[in-house]
Amino acid sequence: MNFGPTPLEEAEGAILAHSIRLADRALKKGTVLDAAALAALRAEGHAQVIVARLERDEVPEDEAARRVGEAMEAPHVSRTRASTGRVNLIAETGGLLVLDALAIDRLNALDESLTIATLANYSVVQPKEMLATIKVIPFAVPGAALGVAEALLRRQRVLSVHPFRPLKVGLVLTELQGMKESVMTSAIEISTARVEALMGTMLPVERARHEAGATAEALRRLLRQGAEMLLIMGASATIDRRDVGPAAIVRAGGRIEHFGMPVDPGNLICLGEVGGVPALVLPGCARSPKVNGFDWVLQRLFAGVAVTSRDVMGMGVGGLLKEIETRPLPRAKAPASPPPLRAPRRPRQVAGLVMAAGRSSRMAPHNKLLVTDGEGVAMVARVAEKVLASGVRPVLVVTGHDRERVEAALAGKPVIFVHAEDYAEGLSASLKAGLAALPPDTEGVLVALGDMPLVEPAVISRILAGFDPEEGRAIVQPIFRGKHGNPMVWGREFLPEMMQLTGDMGARQLVARHADRLVEVEVPDDGVLRDFDTAEALKSAPGFGRISA
Repeated sequence: MNFGPTPLEEAEGAILAHSIRLADRALKKGTVLDAAALAALRAEGHAQVIVARLERDEVPEDEAARRVGEAMEAPHVSRTRASTGRVNLIAETGGLLVLDALAIDRLNALDESLTIATLANYSVVQPKEMLATIKVIPFAVPGAALGVAEALLRRQRVLSVHPFRPLKVGLVLTELQGMKESVMTSAIEISTARVEALMGTMLPVERARHEAGATAEALRRLLRQGAEMLLIMGASATIDRRDVGPAAIVRAGGRIEHFGMPVDPGNLICLGEVGGVPALVLPGCARSPKVNGFDWVLQRLFAGVAVTSRDVMGMGVGGLLKEIETRPLPRAKAPASPPPLRAPRRPRQVAGLVMAAGRSSRMAPHNKLLVTDGEGVAMVARVAEKVLASGVRPVLVVTGHDRERVEAALAGKPVIFVHAEDYAEGLSASLKAGLAALPPDTEGVLVALGDMPLVEPAVISRILAGFDPEEGRAIVQPIFRGKHGNPMVWGREFLPEMMQLTGDMGARQLVARHADRLVEVEVPDDGVLRDFDTAEALKSAPGFGRISA
């Protein structure tokens, strides 16, 4: 392309590069200058204009855009008429937009004059929504580059809309004793809304015990009713391929394709199938209407797009969905201006609470918490060291009986002492004293017992990693070979109920009430089960074989 200032005498047939306003009209950029236009320019004192002249092998912008648009047409996709070097591609139906991103990158790399911009891959689109725009950078495309683009587009489809299918969906809700009915009702309502938004219908919901056998039977009943997709919403989060939900899929005659995904929230999803029918164990965050990784999988399945293990592992880029306030909204609900930017979300604030107020009555006259190991370190000090090493902050130590000696054993350690004046009333009194002293920004609290010195920092870190209230993991309890242990993590939402406890009972009695918010974390050793209440038990404690306090 030849470009630059040109005398009017030589400009006929050239393309005007910049709009020029005259007394009675405007000559727009892209106008092909004819004799009348040149006369009008001359009459107003113009001697030259900036123009472009195409080379013999260059294709004018509108023709080039039209040809690329025609080559990109696909079922359920239409195009607009070419104008000013632009053609838009429009969805004719609602569904899922699927792109060949690498091919579009190759098209955009052919020549700087040819550009194609699209919505994000796997976007949910509505009828009449613009999917892509083809724009020729003024004023032409080299013929060779255009020919390569057309050849590439003839070989492969780079853009398609997959309409959502009216699938019948079966949902199994698993139950644990003590679960609130309101929790179950909410889960059904949210799941139904998701399914209906994608043109599906929900079969009558099956409810089953939180056991693999009972859940598998519920899946078989749904299949007999014609389910074309199976969903399992567990009473407890899935933490392994052998957990209740995945095991039920296998028992029902299916298989597991993939467990977990690099999308947050949504990490703990499990994908499988039973007789060719997709079967999913949902992450805890699916109980919330907020966008999560389950939505991404559900949209693809409703659109008839296969979701393999490799597909799931490729969702990491863009998979951080938490705290994204600028996520696109339906146009009717979108704000007129974007919300103000916020600082990135800080890490979760989890405090540590070491319970060290008890009277140690079963080991009287000795205080078990002050028994020292082979290095002369008191048991309660070992517990505090390991809680500190896990990274929780602050760490509060609740004292009661033998207050001065317990504080002396912990001297020099970065802990905060909280004295429970009424510790003699039982464990609940000491727990409430510690909870009342937590900082106001605390999101969760790790409650550790001062007589469990065998819980290593790596185990505590593993327990802490399970804590995510947004994912439905607001209570975390370690488990070793089917037995539940300590320490536990509790979300702030449970503090009011914990403050109502009485007597010598801890917070464990609340677990049954909130089983839907519980996650059990398997740990590698039995340290989470071993406390040392008696002199006999102490003999089996590594390093604490004799009483010296």
